Amino acid sequence: MSDAVRYESRDQIGVITLNRPDNRNSMTPELLDAFADASERARTDASIRVVIVTGTGPCFSSGADFKSTLQREGDHREPHERSFAMYEPFLSLLELRVPVIGALNGHTVGGGFGLSLVCDLRIGALEAKYGANFVKLGLAPGMSISYLLPRLIGMARASELLLTGRLVAGDEAERLGILNRAVTASEVLPSALDLARTIAANAPFAVQETKLAIRRGLGLDAVGAARAEAHVQAASIAMDDAREGISALLAKREPTFTGR
Repeated sequence: MSDAVRYESRDQIGVITLNRPDNRNSMTPELLDAFADASERARTDASIRVVIVTGTGPCFSSGADFKSTLQREGDHREPHERSFAMYEPFLSLLELRVPVIGALNGHTVGGGFGLSLVCDLRIGALEAKYGANFVKLGLAPGMSISYLLPRLIGMARASELLLTGRLVAGDEAERLGILNRAVTASEVLPSALDLARTIAANAPFAVQETKLAIRRGLGLDAVGAARAEAHVQAASIAMDDAREGISALLAKREPTFTGR
């Protein structure tokens, strides 16, 4: 089993750790496959009452690896199916009945930002940047971000962040409601563990049904939204603007978009 993502459990708390700091915990095939395995281990672990998702290094996750691929390989799949497959391992967290806490140890961007949004609660580093800069790269959003973010912070604030591609620091992310709490990077995991212990001390059936009731009351269908996004994201990937945006990112220059 790959060590790109680790899973361990102790004292009724499961911890999933993204463990490719040298590559900013980006969404490589190796990391995505390992994450799917770790998520499944957490889902079937009857000993846990809370799950924490965190990372190693200065990034929680930078999202896609632009030096690798933006879609999962597979010639038998349609482009939108390959786009959705990029996010499917992260979306598997939605299958967990127990609460999920994102312990965002560092920069949380793009698909990594989407991973944080499928968590029930988020504690993040003050020093880090948060957001989805898809439009700056010529890409339509994915990972259900356009669905979840407005429900978290309101349509006007979400629209500003998604349409500008602006990233926000930890203190602003806390003010906006993206983070439940912003602390120094060294305090992120300890704070998440304290919160997890508080939740784990409560009656497990009541906690799990409360989580379900919250999501049911909001009518959340994040997976369906991610499937819808995948069609448009796949179309954007095939455009010249996406090639220009990604080239500009890698060359560390400003892009020039043409609308093609």
